[in-house]
Amino acid sequence: MAMNTDQDYSTLKPKARWRDATLLILILAAGGYYFYHSSQAKQENAEAQANLYENAPVSVAAALSLQGDLPIYLSGLGTVTPLHTVTVRSRVDGELIRVTFTEGQAVRQGELLAEIDPRPYQVAVQQAEGQLLRDEALLKNAEIDQERYQTLLEQDSIAAQQTATQAALVKQYRGTVEIDRAQLDNAKLQLSFARITAPLAGRIGLRLVDQGNMVRANDVNGLAVITQVQPISVVFTLPEDEIPAIMRRWRSGDAIAIDAYDRAGQQKLASGKLLAVDNQIDASTGTLKLRAQFDNEDRTLFANQFVNIKMRLDTLRAATLAPSAAIQHGANGEFVYLIKDDNSITVRPVKTGPADGETVAILQGLAPNEKLVIDGADKLREGRQVNVIDKANSATATPSKPAH
Repeated sequence: MAMNTDQDYSTLKPKARWRDATLLILILAAGGYYFYHSSQAKQENAEAQANLYENAPVSVAAALSLQGDLPIYLSGLGTVTPLHTVTVRSRVDGELIRVTFTEGQAVRQGELLAEIDPRPYQVAVQQAEGQLLRDEALLKNAEIDQERYQTLLEQDSIAAQQTATQAALVKQYRGTVEIDRAQLDNAKLQLSFARITAPLAGRIGLRLVDQGNMVRANDVNGLAVITQVQPISVVFTLPEDEIPAIMRRWRSGDAIAIDAYDRAGQQKLASGKLLAVDNQIDASTGTLKLRAQFDNEDRTLFANQFVNIKMRLDTLRAATLAPSAAIQHGANGEFVYLIKDDNSITVRPVKTGPADGETVAILQGLAPNEKLVIDGADKLREGRQVNVIDKANSATATPSKPAH
């Protein structure tokens, strides 16, 4: 019996092994089948989500194109230059006894600015007056003698030579009197120079000489500097490529409006008109100089101030206008993303023209009242659906119509 039991065990052991292996294979097959289908489901789910995201509408901001007039400006850099700048100097030597102006004040033409000690020039006037009186007396006496000699000559009581000599003496005294009068006028002129007045109306700068100093006619620095600020001019430059258009407008005789802006180009300082055009191009820079004149009533322009200039050259009438943010740049040129009635996107090539701030003229490819994407264009393509967000939440709305 013992032998039979051992024989049964030896017979059952391979069968158990085969059963376990079969069970393991079935388990592995079931696991592989589950893993395969699970991975496939995940991949299909991911692809479905990707397709859903790819086709999901994109939120964009939009604005309408408009029809209006667009001013065409030429921009340049300029420096404020007074029409007149005068360094006030003394024309005579002497002690500065009085200064009547305040630094930085506005002065009128002929207004007294300073006074030099006049006493030496008053004395010179008195001397000239005395010299003139003496010589006038000598002339008067010579004229009386000449009349007497003339009477005696007619009576043949005096030599003709003596009469001629007396006539020459009278002319000599007359010449002397004329010299004396000129010397008196010169002395009075020098006396008037002791009062230093403003040669023009403008703003006077800082005082360069204090009261009590000796001043001389050949002093280089002078007493102060006066600049004319009303009106005032700006000298600016424009590229030589713009000269033909500038000269056409200049020859028309119409006033060309000029606006001056601050250094940042944001704040408008003054408005004026073109005054003059230079007669040659600067060969080193390829630019042309122009001068504009401004009334400067509020005195916002100062001499040597740096400004940005915008010259209104022309106006583009009834043009299609669009925000500059709507213009995209590609390999084939400029284009816009146009939103159709079904909120799908179409790509529209355009040709742009002049721009004014955030508004650009569309010369070709666009009509008024078409809806353009101005923000959120990164993920757009032909046919993509979009959601147009509220304009109140958009950084840029419909382009404003420029003023005529």
